[in-house]
Amino acid sequence: MRTIKLFAALLVGSAIFSGCALNKMIKLAEKQDLKVDPNPLEVHGGKVAFDMSAVLPPKMLPKGKVYSLKTVYQYGEQELELPELEFKAEDFTNSSTTTSRKSQDYSFDYKEGMNPGTLYIQGVAKDPRNGKSKMTDKLPVAEGLITTSTLVKDVYFMPYANHGYNNKEELIPTEVAFFFDQGRSTLRYSEKRSERGKNLDAFIAEKNLTRTVSITGLHSPEGSERVNKDLAEDRAKAIEAFYRQEMKKYDYQDLSDGINFITKSVVEDWAPFKTALASYDGISESEKAEVLRIVNGIGSFEDKEDNLQKLSSYKKLLKDVYPPLRTAKTQILTVKPKKSDNEISVLGKMLAENKVKSDTLTLEELLYSGSLTPSLDEKVAIYSAATKKGTSWVAHNNLAAAYLRQAAAGNTSRIDAAVTQLEIAAKLNPSGEVHSNLATAYVMQGNYAKALENAIAAENKSTSAEIKSGISGVKGAIQIRNGQYGAAVSSLAGASDNDGSATYDKGLAYLLNKEYDKAVAAFGDVSSSSKSYAWAQYASAIASARDNNAAAVAASLKNAVNADATLKAKALSDLEFKNFKSQVDAAVN
Repeated sequence: MRTIKLFAALLVGSAIFSGCALNKMIKLAEKQDLKVDPNPLEVHGGKVAFDMSAVLPPKMLPKGKVYSLKTVYQYGEQELELPELEFKAEDFTNSSTTTSRKSQDYSFDYKEGMNPGTLYIQGVAKDPRNGKSKMTDKLPVAEGLITTSTLVKDVYFMPYANHGYNNKEELIPTEVAFFFDQGRSTLRYSEKRSERGKNLDAFIAEKNLTRTVSITGLHSPEGSERVNKDLAEDRAKAIEAFYRQEMKKYDYQDLSDGINFITKSVVEDWAPFKTALASYDGISESEKAEVLRIVNGIGSFEDKEDNLQKLSSYKKLLKDVYPPLRTAKTQILTVKPKKSDNEISVLGKMLAENKVKSDTLTLEELLYSGSLTPSLDEKVAIYSAATKKGTSWVAHNNLAAAYLRQAAAGNTSRIDAAVTQLEIAAKLNPSGEVHSNLATAYVMQGNYAKALENAIAAENKSTSAEIKSGISGVKGAIQIRNGQYGAAVSSLAGASDNDGSATYDKGLAYLLNKEYDKAVAAFGDVSSSSKSYAWAQYASAIASARDNNAAAVAASLKNAVNADATLKAKALSDLEFKNFKSQVDAAVN
């Protein structure tokens, strides 16, 4: 019985001692030094990350005891419990005479509704041997949240691929050659009535709109022609005379005034001869080599011809190679017949409505007609018709680009349809345009990982400056969301901008990268007519607040709330301006 009583007494004594130790720990906790960095808490890359350090005073960790800091982020009526920061006595052997220091990194995902909030800690002194514990009061240690990084605006880039149609004047070359007798420049009747002559006659009879007729006269190198320096030129003039005669026959009248005749001659030039020799098989390769040694050697044109005449192969050259060189070559550049832009535009709409046959326009003309209308509904109809006119990645891409523009205007049901078209286009040709549109589609869906993947692919796939500058804005906005501020600055520095969003995001990237002067300058470039203007002025006020420029804070906030009165409430609660209450009050009142 005595033993039981003694044991019970020891237990009671131990419990009393433990309770006293815990009470003392809680009392000493009043002297603990707690720091949270950053404070207020900030959102970056979709997360709230901070470091909390605690320094406990000496004697606060008796042997066998544990002290922990329960950490909770509270917003509205909700609480988010975070890992405890724990001090074990055995880890701090000198705690009876020195302070005990420990820190821990924290992070939690940011969700809408978490701002405003407060980070609380509550100290817990424990005795693991008997499970007893004592708690401090719940203490606020940091405010939350600064959400400036979430002010990023999505940037869209929705490029149409080139339709492939040239609506400018195009010239079609028609070539014909006439042959002359040795040493003569008279165009023979047989040449005029040859198949070549008949074709030219028929061509002239059609009265094609012609810009230029270029005629080049040549001569073969034999001696009887060599003496006539004007022979090649006379042959060219003979063709010009024949051409003009034909125009007169077909009553060209004023049409001939717009045709530019260009005559030129090739005199004492071995190039045509060497070309003809290369394809001639009437002599051996060794005989060809012998001929070329003379032609490529030193001496005048006349000397070389004299030396060729001494060769055993000369008679064959004179019979087979020289005659085709006695010619005048004619190139006629006529204007390619085309439909007018107005005609293509009307026919494109009619084709899309099945009012004309599908072959009324070529695929390129149909795609071009889509570029001629400002109506997105008409573009969708035309490009949809184009997707049925053969296999064309351009048609699928451009239909998707039109869908995405409709989505950007509010018809979000078009996004999935755009992705479907782009997946088809990507299989046909994974071009920079296709990847750019996919990046924008995924941004609209909130899938920023896939959007960034396609933005990078668009940069790598294309050498087009338009694609690279356009997709840079999309990429930069995503990088801000990811907390990659330096990378975002680089991307947005070269981004094109149609509506002010990319310029605004560039300023935000500078702000978050702590380059405040550049941020203010970029925000100042956002036009007062832009939908981003009010936010640009608001963010400029934040940059000035971080740079401790009170006057600029007041001025920018005034511009912001004048442009958008809904920003008054945000400014009043924004922790960015906690040290600029008078400036905020002046701006919103």
